[in-house]
Amino acid sequence: MKKIIYLVSVTLTAFMFSACTQSATEESFDGDSIQIVTSEDLVIENIMSRRSIRQFTNDTIPAAQIEKILRAGFAAPTAMNRQPWAIEVVNDTTLLRQMSTELPYGRLETAAVAFIVLGDMERTIDGDGRDFWVVDCSLMAENMMLAANAMGIGSCFTGVWPGTDRADIIRKHLNIPSKYEVLGMIPMGYPAENPDVKDKWRAEAVHYNAW
Repeated sequence: MKKIIYLVSVTLTAFMFSACTQSATEESFDGDSIQIVTSEDLVIENIMSRRSIRQFTNDTIPAAQIEKILRAGFAAPTAMNRQPWAIEVVNDTTLLRQMSTELPYGRLETAAVAFIVLGDMERTIDGDGRDFWVVDCSLMAENMMLAANAMGIGSCFTGVWPGTDRADIIRKHLNIPSKYEVLGMIPMGYPAENPDVKDKWRAEAVHYNAW
């Protein structure tokens, strides 16, 4: 009987702990009140606080953080799960500075790392769905920037596709095979600036059920 009571007690404790960790991850004190910050709050706050950072400090980003960012990118959804992407990681600061002279819009001159987001044309959907790779790779890029923001790392997406001039410059520096299309670059680093977060909400752009 004692064994049964013990097992029930352990089970209930585990259940309560699981429920608490899922619904609340942090407590903050505001005067006499306690505010419970849920995981939902943290996710929404991370999304809403992301903004483009174009100036970075000289601090390097640890390899473990870079891998976390990459893994977040690879977790993005893709059409028919084709995963038509590849990433070129450029963390050689000398190479980044060289590239910045020809790609001044890319904000590479102070970046600690740049992720080149590529579309793998051998993994695209046949027929009309071929260009879904653009959507898939864009979702990957957003995942990476949100992951970086959660770690206090700034980023700024800089577009390349569908132009050819910028893509040719990147190909020249990085020797990217022809089967890949260059969607864009994401320079990252620890922020050396603190721009305001832009409120982009426009209620008039939202329509329910019919226009």
